[in-house]
Amino acid sequence: MDQGPAVNDLAEFMGRNLALEAVRVTEATALAASRLVGCGDERELEQAATRAMFTALNGLQIEGSIILGEGPEEEIATLYNGQRVGEGGGPAIDVALDAIEGTTICAKGGSNVISVLAMAGKGGLLHVPPVYMEKIAVGPGLPEDVVNLDASPAENLKNLALAKGVAVSDLLICMLDRPRHDELMNRVREAGARIMLIGDGDVSGVVAATQPLSGVDLYIGTGGAPEGVLAAAALACVGGQMQGRLLLRSESDKQAARALGIEDFRRIYGVRDLALGEVVFAATGVSDGPLLRGVRRYRGGAVSHSLVMRSHTGTLRYIEAHHNSQRKAGLDSLGRDEQAGRSE
Repeated sequence: MDQGPAVNDLAEFMGRNLALEAVRVTEATALAASRLVGCGDERELEQAATRAMFTALNGLQIEGSIILGEGPEEEIATLYNGQRVGEGGGPAIDVALDAIEGTTICAKGGSNVISVLAMAGKGGLLHVPPVYMEKIAVGPGLPEDVVNLDASPAENLKNLALAKGVAVSDLLICMLDRPRHDELMNRVREAGARIMLIGDGDVSGVVAATQPLSGVDLYIGTGGAPEGVLAAAALACVGGQMQGRLLLRSESDKQAARALGIEDFRRIYGVRDLALGEVVFAATGVSDGPLLRGVRRYRGGAVSHSLVMRSHTGTLRYIEAHHNSQRKAGLDSLGRDEQAGRSE
């Protein structure tokens, strides 16, 4: 993958400017979505979230290109694959995003919903088609290849427990609650481990496996390939291991992969295959989950809970932000007045 601008220049820009700007984007998106948690209308929720994220992204001084967005241009109005974002005047940046990870659950008022964004220098994030991906991921500080996508659940759990110095029964395994995982769930339980099922949000599930306080030891299962790249971006920042393999179940899936230069359909991708170079990852909770607290709204404002990571330093920051909606409304009004004055 092309590394884009000089590493030192890009690292300085992404560290000093882009890291906190990225979390402001996910904050704005989560705040917009939080007004519609439990609304029952997925379309209205998606429109509010994508509109907020698009507006926030266009305030960044980057030459951004969405490589993994909400879908193809012919199907959606904004945040589509290939769309240009940013004010310009900055470096070329690849953007991967999910304005609302867990739209259906969010519309139903459920938990573990986040807004997520990853950015890297041009060529730093792998282009993948909108297909499924097999995934297995663990946190940092473990032996290389402690788990393997082609190993049995029992073998992986035995090796992970040995590496952590615990019994298999102490391990907590996170996976999506899907019928396709029924056999996998049975095999994990037969091996003696416990399972935490989540309704959606396998990005947050993978990232939770890197955080000791989450209690999650391993993420495993099949989910979206774009979400696999987003999760790998987080692991590129804070460490951990992940293996992913595309599931190309039809000829159209294979054609979509070939169009992106993918020829080896059985290849197992590691973290550095999916996210390379200078990477920034940000996520904000919309509703409560194992990784982040959801937005708390109150009269005159709201509190958001986010995390932002940088690959250059390996720093992870949790950010609790208190948003004064009355002051923001006043500033927005002042900005409109100033613009009107300049146009007169």
